[in-house]
Amino acid sequence: MTSIRPAAVAGMFYPADETSLRSMVQQFLAQAISNGPPPKAIIVPHAGYIYSGPIAANAYHLLENSSESFSRVVLLGPSHRVPLLGLAATSATSFATPLGLVEIDQDMIKKISKLKQVKIMDEAHSMEHSLEVQLPFLQTILTDFKLIPLVVGNASAQEVCEVLELACQDQQTLIVISSDLSHYHDYATANKLDSQTSQAIASLDSDKIGYEDACGRTPVNGLLMFASAHGLKAEIIDQRNSGDTAGDKKQVVGYGAYAFR
Repeated sequence: MTSIRPAAVAGMFYPADETSLRSMVQQFLAQAISNGPPPKAIIVPHAGYIYSGPIAANAYHLLENSSESFSRVVLLGPSHRVPLLGLAATSATSFATPLGLVEIDQDMIKKISKLKQVKIMDEAHSMEHSLEVQLPFLQTILTDFKLIPLVVGNASAQEVCEVLELACQDQQTLIVISSDLSHYHDYATANKLDSQTSQAIASLDSDKIGYEDACGRTPVNGLLMFASAHGLKAEIIDQRNSGDTAGDKKQVVGYGAYAFR
């Protein structure tokens, strides 16, 4: 049975028009200044594109020369709207954006749903933006891929790591963690706090990333555990905030882009 999860935040977080959206993403990628080999995993922000798009693009740009290397994307982001214990998978067969449909890897969904911390919970996905805003970048960068989207609620880093271990057993699987950094501090305070968080990520030190440091701290910390277990090294690709892109500097939201190889 075909079931499509429609775009929920098109026209709010990013353009609802296909042409405008494609042009915006391509412009972000064209302006990206990152370089280096393709990563196994990335951490990218999930705010409105005018705020966080340039930072996210610096991570996605690293994948441009490996568009055919990844056939599966495990995408994890925090739940903003629905209280959730564990991780929420989806029964949908595809997710829609103005750029088209993204096929869900239902075989892998069934596999990871055998873990006690994973359950099918479509309501957690229906209005969640943290995953959706990553899709146009992935649709632009990758040639052909299936998606494993997971909304993360009240879970441990170990539980997230267990999911990654099960879902990422081949070189064709890319991990994308969706997370912003600190929220609503003044510009200088945010830079200081976010620099500390960035250093913790670069050091794979999940013990130093707490509740107020990153809204996606649980999937981030799960990735850090996974990276440590598999000998991956983290690199800070970009760290800015809304005061650098499209907002004032009185109250800012922090954004970071990181690559794991």
